[in-house]
Amino acid sequence: MSNIRLFFSESLSINLTAKLDKSQSHYVNKVMRIKVNEVFSLFNSNGEWEAKILEISKSIVEFNVTKQLRQKENTKELWLAFSPIKSNYLNFMIQKATELGVTKFLPIIFDRTVVRKINKERIEKVIIEAAEQSNRINVPSIEEPQNLNFFLDNKIDLIFTDLNSKNKKLDLEKLTENPTCIIIGPEGDFSEAEREQILSFKGVQPIRINENILRSETAVISAISIINYCLDL
Repeated sequence: MSNIRLFFSESLSINLTAKLDKSQSHYVNKVMRIKVNEVFSLFNSNGEWEAKILEISKSIVEFNVTKQLRQKENTKELWLAFSPIKSNYLNFMIQKATELGVTKFLPIIFDRTVVRKINKERIEKVIIEAAEQSNRINVPSIEEPQNLNFFLDNKIDLIFTDLNSKNKKLDLEKLTENPTCIIIGPEGDFSEAEREQILSFKGVQPIRINENILRSETAVISAISIINYCLDL
């Protein structure tokens, strides 16, 4: 089987016959040059399947699902709350966070956030491409930008990456069955009012992830890696 993995949003099952969309058909046929009767894999949140190409007509690929390769994953919910940044850095951050196992992205507009709009459609494409390439089955979701008050209504175990904290260790006994959420501040850091609001949140753990001041995308990669190691994800 080829190493091509494509996200397929519709339901998948054994013996299903369906068609790829125009973009995916072009990728399979023209870029990867997969031919009729050759196989590739399709996945979504319910698992991963092997599919055989039945026909390529008018540049559209028709396939048949031949067998299931992997079942649905039961993964720990790991969320990332972040301040939007410039698109090139944001795309890189989203890509790496997806590879590292984040299950939901929550953009937050903080007092010092510079970039206050995101291209959600573009970010979703980055997420899907990263999931395809990193062998993930579950594709993370991304919410619309929100304010801090709205975000703090979530029932989560909050990991607060705080430059002012002296704590460098995560207390695993304080974690519950709720999603674990890392919150990363804007380029100008959290305001004092935001720090106080976050620190008053029930279930928050402030942690200093590095002695240096990190760029937002670097802080995200560092924090997720630390949490993954601590949680054995």
